[in-house]
Amino acid sequence: MPESVNSPNPAPTDVRHGRLVRIAGAVSVGVALGLTALKAWAWIRTDSLGVAASLADSALDVVSSGANFAAILYAQRPPDEDHRFGHASAEDLAALAQSALILISAVLIGGRSIQRLLEPAPLQAAPEGLAAMVLAILVTGALVLFQRQVVKKTGSLVVAADSLHYVSDLLPALGAILALGIIGLGGPGWVDPAVGLLAAGILLRSVWGVGGEALSGLMDRELPEEDLERVKALCAGDPVLRGWHDLKTRRSGGRRFIQIHIELDGALSLHDAHERARSLKAAILRIWPDADVIVHMDPAEAAPAVS
Repeated sequence: MPESVNSPNPAPTDVRHGRLVRIAGAVSVGVALGLTALKAWAWIRTDSLGVAASLADSALDVVSSGANFAAILYAQRPPDEDHRFGHASAEDLAALAQSALILISAVLIGGRSIQRLLEPAPLQAAPEGLAAMVLAILVTGALVLFQRQVVKKTGSLVVAADSLHYVSDLLPALGAILALGIIGLGGPGWVDPAVGLLAAGILLRSVWGVGGEALSGLMDRELPEEDLERVKALCAGDPVLRGWHDLKTRRSGGRRFIQIHIELDGALSLHDAHERARSLKAAILRIWPDADVIVHMDPAEAAPAVS
């Protein structure tokens, strides 16, 4: 009877990745709270409407980052009777919701920029408010860099979406300071709305990538072709395998799920066949340590064609 080799308990790498994602979520909430307090002080000192708007945005960041952190904690819960494949799809849901919020922000920034182009208005900046905004930019920039490193190591979509959300705060603030500097040196007034439009365009492009990937995860879309080719290359490089079929893959949150049937000589002992399956699974896990891998064994004479 055909046998299967399933993934073991979470590997050390998987545990480390989970811890990194949790730390990133907690840091994001802490930064949002700190920036809200900083901008509240700047608003009290300056009574600036621009700082007040930025304060409102940071207050929303507290809610958004808190929701993302809750999604991270839920997504990392172990499988249970109702969720046999775990809860990682919560990351995709959170990333999709975050992408929708950033899309709205990009549209509002773009609309405001077009209005400013059509109806120019002088820029004003109180020194204390400007200093607070510069500090907020430095803190936000450090957070974004940290989140990007976490995404690079873990592939977490919810951290990627949260990072993009902070970029949506960072770009307009950087653009405003850049515009103030250029205009202060005698540059044209249209620089401010032009920078705003550029920021909106960058955000829209980023939302397309993060939101599209989150939607693909929710729809159980196959892994990219290059990932499939890496699995097939591992199979082709094993001289004992007579073939393979029914390669099925998907991604949920930052985790890959891979299932494959391998074809072996029917005369092999169960022990030897099992070792071949374990060897292939180990090779796949060396590429993606946090993947959930199932290798199913079939006798070659009863197996269908390679697929």
